[in-house]
Amino acid sequence: MEFKLNFDINEKIYLRNPESSEIGKLMIKKAIDLICELGFEQFTFKKLALEINSTEATIYRYFENKHRILLYILNWYWCFMDFLFTVKLENISNDREKLKLIIKLLSNEFLDNLYHNEYNKIYLNKIVIAESSKAYLVKDIIEINKNEVFKPYKDLSGKIADVISLYNPNYKFPRSLSTTLIETSHNQQFFSMYLPKLTDDIHHNGSEFTRSFLEDFVFKILD
Repeated sequence: MEFKLNFDINEKIYLRNPESSEIGKLMIKKAIDLICELGFEQFTFKKLALEINSTEATIYRYFENKHRILLYILNWYWCFMDFLFTVKLENISNDREKLKLIIKLLSNEFLDNLYHNEYNKIYLNKIVIAESSKAYLVKDIIEINKNEVFKPYKDLSGKIADVISLYNPNYKFPRSLSTTLIETSHNQQFFSMYLPKLTDDIHHNGSEFTRSFLEDFVFKILD
């Protein structure tokens, strides 16, 4: 069955909802392509305007700056991950198997035909691995956080923490372990690709290595 995915993204992130127009949807699609290709530092509104055959002024009607576009993309990704977790975990009753599936979903690359929408999920995954920390490692994080723009990420972390608590009700730090799992999955995949000597990934298989490492890590802590 093919799904058309739409998520309600926090309106505090944008000036005008990009989902409200064809140029807005194209803007996000091409922003994902460019950030994946160039990196967030080299991504600019000028380059994006060329890709969508429009003007920088048009983009500024939707987003205050490029950090806000990154926040929008990441929020969409975390909403997608929350949806994916709900679908994949629905029929699994064994808590250990739930944790193993969570780790697999966090560490594996996506197939781009996984549920239908305009956004390239392979590129989204790469952006999250390489760029997501740039959304919150900023000086004005306290002010930004007041608008609850990280809620989808927090909700996903809470969902993982709930499974951890079900598996081991006596474990004292489920939410901390949850966020450690998420961030470590990004770091280990990134290091495996670009700084392999910071890992033990001797076979250069980032996703599979990360999954194996996280399973070993989590179950030695919880068992």
